[in-house]
Amino acid sequence: MISVVLAMIWSRRGQAVTLALLAMLAVVSSVAAPAYLLAVERAVAQGQIETADLDELRLQLRAASDATSPDQISGTVDISSAGAALDAMTGFSFIYSEEMPAVGIEPTDLYASRVVFRQDVCDHLVLVAGRCVSGEGDVLIGAASAERLKLRPGDAFQLRAAQMKGDTRPATWVPGAEPKTYTIVGTYRVPNPSEFYWGTHGYFISGPFIGPGEPIFTTKTTLTSVQRTISIAAIDGIADPGTLDIDRLDTVRADLAALEAVTSAVSGIILDTGIPRLFDRIESGRAEARLLVPVLALPLVLLACFSIYLTVGHGAEGRRDEIAVVALRGSRWWTRWWLATGESLAAVLAGALAGCVVGQLLVNAVSAAIFPGAGADPTLSSLRYAPAATVVALAAALLAQRGPLLSPVSALLQRTTRNRRPIPVIEAVVLVLAVLAGVQLYLSDGSLDGLGTFAPALVMLALALLAARAVLPLVSRYAGRALHRGRLGAGLAGLQLSRRPGAGRLFALLAAAAAVAGFATCAVDTAWQGREVEARLGTGADRVLRIETGPEPTLSRRRLLDAVRTVDPEGRFAMAVAELPSGGSAGVPGLAVDSARLPAVASWPAGGPAAAEVAARLRPQVAERPSFTDDEIVVDVTLSGIAADRRLLLGIAVSSQAGLGETIVEIGVLKTGPNTYRQPLSFCAKGCWINGIGVSGLGKATETTGKVEIRSLSGIALSSSWWASQNARVTTGSSLVIDAAARAAPAGTAWARPLATPTPLPLAYAGAGPPGGVITSLGGDPIPITGVASLPAVPRAGRNAVLMDLELADRLAVDGHGAQSPQVWLGPAAPDDIVERIAEQGLTVLGDTDAAQVRERLDRQGPALALTFHILAGVLAILLGAGALVLTVAVDRDRRAGDLSALRAQGLPARVVRGATLWTYPVLVGFAVVTGLLVGVATWWLTGWALPLAGLTPPDLPMPGMPRLPVLLAVAGLVLAVLVVVALAGGRDLWRRTEKGLS
Repeated sequence: MISVVLAMIWSRRGQAVTLALLAMLAVVSSVAAPAYLLAVERAVAQGQIETADLDELRLQLRAASDATSPDQISGTVDISSAGAALDAMTGFSFIYSEEMPAVGIEPTDLYASRVVFRQDVCDHLVLVAGRCVSGEGDVLIGAASAERLKLRPGDAFQLRAAQMKGDTRPATWVPGAEPKTYTIVGTYRVPNPSEFYWGTHGYFISGPFIGPGEPIFTTKTTLTSVQRTISIAAIDGIADPGTLDIDRLDTVRADLAALEAVTSAVSGIILDTGIPRLFDRIESGRAEARLLVPVLALPLVLLACFSIYLTVGHGAEGRRDEIAVVALRGSRWWTRWWLATGESLAAVLAGALAGCVVGQLLVNAVSAAIFPGAGADPTLSSLRYAPAATVVALAAALLAQRGPLLSPVSALLQRTTRNRRPIPVIEAVVLVLAVLAGVQLYLSDGSLDGLGTFAPALVMLALALLAARAVLPLVSRYAGRALHRGRLGAGLAGLQLSRRPGAGRLFALLAAAAAVAGFATCAVDTAWQGREVEARLGTGADRVLRIETGPEPTLSRRRLLDAVRTVDPEGRFAMAVAELPSGGSAGVPGLAVDSARLPAVASWPAGGPAAAEVAARLRPQVAERPSFTDDEIVVDVTLSGIAADRRLLLGIAVSSQAGLGETIVEIGVLKTGPNTYRQPLSFCAKGCWINGIGVSGLGKATETTGKVEIRSLSGIALSSSWWASQNARVTTGSSLVIDAAARAAPAGTAWARPLATPTPLPLAYAGAGPPGGVITSLGGDPIPITGVASLPAVPRAGRNAVLMDLELADRLAVDGHGAQSPQVWLGPAAPDDIVERIAEQGLTVLGDTDAAQVRERLDRQGPALALTFHILAGVLAILLGAGALVLTVAVDRDRRAGDLSALRAQGLPARVVRGATLWTYPVLVGFAVVTGLLVGVATWWLTGWALPLAGLTPPDLPMPGMPRLPVLLAVAGLVLAVLVVVALAGGRDLWRRTEKGLS
């Protein structure tokens, strides 16, 4: 019997090979999914490690001491207590450092010099003059500082450990220890300030209240011998190349946990590291991949089994006469069963065994091309689903042959089968499961677990089967009408499609294959667009520079504006930006921007008004604020109408025209009747604007009413227009009169502001906007606002945020605070030396976020990497469809060639037969591909929203939900071209066989 089966396989070896390939693809799908998932997880780890920030690749042990505090702790790291845990951290290079603040070399007391010992420092410096430090008292100073201070090697100077004096404005540094003499032995420059060696100490950050960004380097002996006030000791552990390798993550995690346990038990030692954040991000990416890969792995396996079911069943129908002969000879049931199924089962089993190897090899090849360096990490776990896929493929082959095996001999000997439409049990089961899976997916809010994991696969298959049930009857009607009207070629092609056994299943299979490709296209392209939105709109501009706010006085909005406008006077590439405190506007975050520069700089959301239009609405023309120039503020006030047991305070919010900051000048408690008040205000010697005049009550007293008449205020004109907050009323004339109903500051202050801003304040906002039509982010009382533009999202801030003009924010601010989270946004025209230009204006750049780098980082995260499997799944689906089509044509061709040859012998024209042979399957392919892509898009619309394309915690941005039409059409054209070529090749072969039958 085995020899008979082998002879059958050899006689139909083309069909056997094709069936084996389909079975191989079924097992390849089951092997490729877990193998590819392992490769993706390794690639996620590699990508996150390679794009990690410096803080995520190092650890730091730090201890500080303050000799001026009675609660001082040890100023050195106790190596004996943490040494064993540090030794266990293999693969890290440890660098010891210690530093103290000192004064004596700089001519200012606004900042202290940083005297630093750092292990092996000279290996990372370029000595401009002199030599490296070696003995006690030796120091290296920066070359720029040496030139500025007129110092050179060999010069000596004295330094004293310093401490901050916080009761001055701004804070100053004063001596706190005995002086020590130091000798300059060399000057240096730093070739690479961002080198990992320097850690996160910020040695080279400069600024008005920070210093020149050139520490004084010395020896450990020097620091040990000097009397100190504040000192900070640290051990930096920097990961060596390969330490945070994909295969060492668990080891590093365990070592880090042991180190944390040791240091937490030692008082005064602080462990600071960003490595756990890196690990969390890797695990998050892996979790996203584990959700995304099975989404198309499941329909791919189902499609492969469906293709086996279709092709085996179609082949069995083609061998009905062979099975009938076996039955007529009275063979026993097992002989009949073996002869009927052995050919198919042997091919399926051979293909399944080959699929175990080919699946891993395919993943290895794809991984090497897409994830270079990560590797596929082949393991036996990749084969865990292969036995199940093999069993399902064999079951599909047996199930497909149940008809010929169970049919009587009389039915098997008939050339045609009755076109019965049995109860669609399979379709009904698939439809019910698809509905249940979709309902679970919806009720679980998109949780891809349980039956919800199968939702896309079941929905695609159900829609493809329903489409086949709907389309083929229409084709049958069309074929009948074509025959009646004399269009014989079209009629014969249509009848072949509608009445041949298995044509409906073939249509459903091709439609399902195209649906998988369409769904994959939707997922990949939608995610691609989402990453672009997240990188561009989420960053806000091509580049965003984060600016140091500085110690007191903090960076003011005016200084930020002036500095950026000086760097870019034409507004072509730079824009000043500050955040609005969300707590003061009922939780609605926002940005204040130099709005005239929005069109040139900001990444603008699609679907809303243009940036230029919004900029014009945010900043209408208004008068300037009243101003004065003096080193004191003088105000003549008359207080009346106040109860004898109540008191009112007067405060004046001023903003420096020289960018020195903002403050509220506290005039003090007002006395009844006319009085003159004076307060020194040195930073107004170069000019100040008046932002507002506030009247507030004392303590927790209830509302205090009174009439405050300001007769003069440092010479400014009080007759100009003013407007008042909700708890005050103003009248102007020769004086400014404020009728106040005030409570305690700041919320209860009654403010009068010069009419230097529009009233109400123009805002653009995304989402519902500030509740109550007011905003309180600028301090003081609520300010009425009006919406001038509705946006899909505010760049960088999200879909529930506000946008306003930064200069108007500066004019309205009465909180005395500087710019919150100051930033400089840069457009594509920004010059390469923009950071240096910003620094020349006295701004210190703390961070630089590049949208292109953000996009690169997103492209190497879990969702983007996992979706590459969807591309592979789409390719395998089309190969399955093409293989099933090849085998169907191969089974049909002998019988169809005989039928058509007989018709040709009866006089049917050659052109009619040629049309019927060449276009039967291409027409089927065309209908199936169009239907399948519609099914794929419909499935995406129904279930795609649940896929974590933007990660498990997506940003608050208007992410796209559908693919781009040109991309979808391009994929449709490619799929159609591949399947039509296969169909045409089969048609040409059938035409040749038909003509050969006439000879």
